Amino acid sequence: MRALRKVLVVDDDPMVGKSFDRVLAEKGCAVSTALNGQEALRKLGEDDYDVVYTDLRMPGMNGIEVAERVKQKRPWIPVVIVTGYGTAANEAKAREAGVSAFLHKPLSPDMIEASAQAALRESDAALAPQIRTVAALERTLAPAESVSVTRNIALLLAAPFVGLAYVVAAPFAGLAMLVRMGATALSNRSGRVAGFLKNIALFFAAPFIALAYVLATPVIGLGMLVWFGAKAWLKKTGTD
Repeated sequence: MRALRKVLVVDDDPMVGKSFDRVLAEKGCAVSTALNGQEALRKLGEDDYDVVYTDLRMPGMNGIEVAERVKQKRPWIPVVIVTGYGTAANEAKAREAGVSAFLHKPLSPDMIEASAQAALRESDAALAPQIRTVAALERTLAPAESVSVTRNIALLLAAPFVGLAYVVAAPFAGLAMLVRMGATALSNRSGRVAGFLKNIALFFAAPFIALAYVLATPVIGLGMLVWFGAKAWLKKTGTD
């Protein structure tokens, strides 16, 4: 058995819990005890356990009821009934409740150790599919996350070149459009004077419009790309 396995023993006789502790502590298990079902359920709500041992006859909640409550909340935890009053009827009810095995009093160290080994193997087998599923999800998500981070870093590095492209292209595009508008206005002499004058004004305003593109566009583009890259980097750092 690997170290630091957690075992919960539920019995109104404190000596039973001490017997489990003496045997299993040497085998790398941490043994906790509860004197009744309510205390056991409270401890199960506060900590994780690998196996639960419960007496069959106890004041208040009996062992079968404890097993039912454990299986409702954490069906993967093996529950072993410890009893000196084993009957076929009790064992049938316990099996229906999901009990994994029975341990009959009087107990010996060999009985406790063998039972714990079997129960912990069952616990490992029950958790194995969940562990494999989590590992598969991690393998699936990791490449996609890596691609996303790489893409955002590439965009961040490309930001100066994108800004430069805007700087070079925007003035020419703006001037070409305004020259075309001015030429069209000049060719249509029959148009209204106001329209003609408006187009002339736009023609002379072209250098200032181009200058506005030159100054604003790279800054906006760089700002957006830096923000996206920084956001992706912070997300990656937080995940790690």
